[in-house]
Amino acid sequence: MTANGRPGRSGPGPGSAEGPAGPAWPTEIRLTTEWVARAMGGTVRAGDPDREFNGVSIDTRTLVAGELFIAITGERFNGADFAGAAIDAGAGGVVVERGLGGGLAGQKGVRPPFPGVSIIEVDDAIAALQALAQAIRRASGTKVVAITGSAGKTTTKEVTGEFLATRYRVVRNRGNFNNHIGLPLSLIELRRRPEIAVVELGMNHAGEISTLVRIAEPEVRVWINVGEAHLGFFQSVDAIADAKAEICEGSTPATLLVANADDDRITGRASRFGGRVVTFGIDSDADVRATAVRSRGIDGVDAHVATPRGAFELTTPLIGRGNLANVLAAAAVAIEFDIPLATIAERAGHLTPASHRGEVLRLSQGVTVIDDSYNANPTATKRALEVLGETPDRSRRVAVLGEMLELGERASALHEEVGRAAAEAKIDVVIAVGGEAARALADAAVAAGIGRANVLYVATSDEAADAAATLIRRGDLVLVKGSRGVRTDRVVDRLKAEFA
Repeated sequence: MTANGRPGRSGPGPGSAEGPAGPAWPTEIRLTTEWVARAMGGTVRAGDPDREFNGVSIDTRTLVAGELFIAITGERFNGADFAGAAIDAGAGGVVVERGLGGGLAGQKGVRPPFPGVSIIEVDDAIAALQALAQAIRRASGTKVVAITGSAGKTTTKEVTGEFLATRYRVVRNRGNFNNHIGLPLSLIELRRRPEIAVVELGMNHAGEISTLVRIAEPEVRVWINVGEAHLGFFQSVDAIADAKAEICEGSTPATLLVANADDDRITGRASRFGGRVVTFGIDSDADVRATAVRSRGIDGVDAHVATPRGAFELTTPLIGRGNLANVLAAAAVAIEFDIPLATIAERAGHLTPASHRGEVLRLSQGVTVIDDSYNANPTATKRALEVLGETPDRSRRVAVLGEMLELGERASALHEEVGRAAAEAKIDVVIAVGGEAARALADAAVAAGIGRANVLYVATSDEAADAAATLIRRGDLVLVKGSRGVRTDRVVDRLKAEFA
């Protein structure tokens, strides 16, 4: 942190692996047998203590020769069963739980069956992976920005990375590598000593964010929203907020929380944060606030943005108010790292959505598809429907809505809310996909005023794809959204093929 409390710069100077060319990255942290074992609290059973690994893997299918294979155990597998396959694939070393390394290392006085391969035993393989990630994180000198929320984490991560990469060497965790295994694998990449790492923290149970914060030790925490995602695992949305509030744990006066001023569940809990708080918002007074907001439907959003450093005009192709809030959160982080407002405005104008997260696909015959099929919760789905309603000059607006999973006892009621929201957004055709909750969505859409002939319920996305291919007409605007388990991405693939 700088003297004024802001994160400031670290490392050798400007430049980014993702942006403009800059000076070479500093010397990487050497992942040697001895260093890794010490970080994990493990015991070396075989191998050269100075043997260096070129990465870490938990999957023999993707392992690269020379990597360290960590044999984690899951509900349906024991990674130690694949240790031999990892060695056959060229692993430079293997980490197994205690008592399992003998067969790999050989007996005392006998030549090991895998000469040159390091064998490390640990108490618990997952805990060892996490300990290694934390040790690398501490040794790297990298500043960590960690993002959590019920929806939009990946988009906020990507936009934050885009802004910061204009000045710094930045890494981001891949895809949604955001749980107790994925996050450590991402943090291991800090061995290359980037200046900033931008990561997302996911959860579906209390205590998970706490574990991730302990491993990542972020200097900057970003809390973007609280919604109904994973409500099936919690008693209420307030309980979800309490679990998300673990992002505040371990804070010190030197840490920063970037918080959504429009979310009362966040602002009430942010008051207990032990460090400095910077807010962003649209409807409430905030440090970084958007006013004069104008949605251009599928063409994006315009707004005037006021900040402690001045104001700027924002135009972004990312669609909807939800994405505007994500951009504001990213801008708040960028400002703290001294990214100029003009740079933020320029980069915001060229943002592109992550795959299946609000991608606008312009197909033949004037058909336009909003591919938001990666995941869904009630709040995000209603926001997506608003975008359809705000887009002018379309022959029809069609919504293919997959069932939203993990909503527990409130699933039917929440799906009914979405059905009514479809009617309020003046959607012309609704195709609901999934189980009984999806059927409830369809029935609510009809009850709210969409004609029965224009509402279709089907059980699977393959059926939805067939129906959409038949129903879609020239000039239609189509939203496709649903939980991953429903696989509404198959509908998108079919439409891309039909209107290539």
